[in-house]
Amino acid sequence: MDNIDLEVLKTCSQWLASGLRCELITVLKTWGSSPRPEGSMLAICEDGRVVGSVSGGCIEDDMIDRARREGLNRVQPGIVTYGITADEAHRFGLPCGGTIELAIEPLSPASQLGELLRRLETGELVARRVDLQTGAVTLSTALPTQSMQVSSSALVTLHGPRWRLLIIGAGQLSRFVAQIAQGMDYAVTVCDPREEYRDSWQVAGVELATGMPDDVVQAMKLDSRCAVIALTHDPKLDDLALMEALRSEAFYVGAIGSRLNNQRRRERLAEHFDLNEEQLGKLHGPIGLYIGSKTPPEIAISILAELTAVKNAVALPQAANVADAKRELGLPPTGEVCIVSG
Repeated sequence: MDNIDLEVLKTCSQWLASGLRCELITVLKTWGSSPRPEGSMLAICEDGRVVGSVSGGCIEDDMIDRARREGLNRVQPGIVTYGITADEAHRFGLPCGGTIELAIEPLSPASQLGELLRRLETGELVARRVDLQTGAVTLSTALPTQSMQVSSSALVTLHGPRWRLLIIGAGQLSRFVAQIAQGMDYAVTVCDPREEYRDSWQVAGVELATGMPDDVVQAMKLDSRCAVIALTHDPKLDDLALMEALRSEAFYVGAIGSRLNNQRRRERLAEHFDLNEEQLGKLHGPIGLYIGSKTPPEIAISILAELTAVKNAVALPQAANVADAKRELGLPPTGEVCIVSG
């Protein structure tokens, strides 16, 4: 499953290979309300085809119209602004007088899209620098802490899996979590030392680790752009991963299980693995948001919704928590049954 930015880059590469002119448009800055965040990309072909989005449709329509009427004649990169006046804001669908600043880059074989895509296939996080005066492009390995930069002379954008997700267990639920997470721009690793589960794993683009969970967590050197989700239902595996993950800088650590099992898990981690209250406080469990989910795909959405809220520093009401929601509804604990109904 391609994320949106990767789809834009691949499509541009295909257009260039077919001898078609195309331009890459990147959101640099927004003021007021804006449908798309900074760094969002759109590509437009000389025949009016587009891929990606910078505004949700309104500005795209204007660009398509111009491309069809005037062609793509830009030679050097440039910066344009939409929505400066109230009339333009209304015309382009920018609410509350919103304004959006875009970089428009004419692409060519010298744009190094082929090399960029090759490096992205290896899982590398790449910084792409465009000289705004000459259009010259250079690629370099980026750090996870880097962000998009723009000045009067250059635009530097980041491409690749800036976020990492480690899933413990290669079961059915893990498959749905992995597939959705890939579409959210996560580099996904699944760890399962059990051969019977590994043999049936069939999710393309996901690294499959066969070591013990604690060793895999240590080897990944988790940072603040990493998340760990334990889904095996087996304390011998999940606890090993959680033991190391809760000591790391991972922004999210969660584990599947009932309310009773979650309570016992916390007791085990404190008693046998010497985790303190602060470390145990990072553990999300029962995992996910309470949305009435029953099937594996629905449960995956529940889990990733909670992960996304934590990633974006969104404070959720207590009623969204699985344990609190079920308690409020008067639902009895599920005992030893390791299920989640988010």
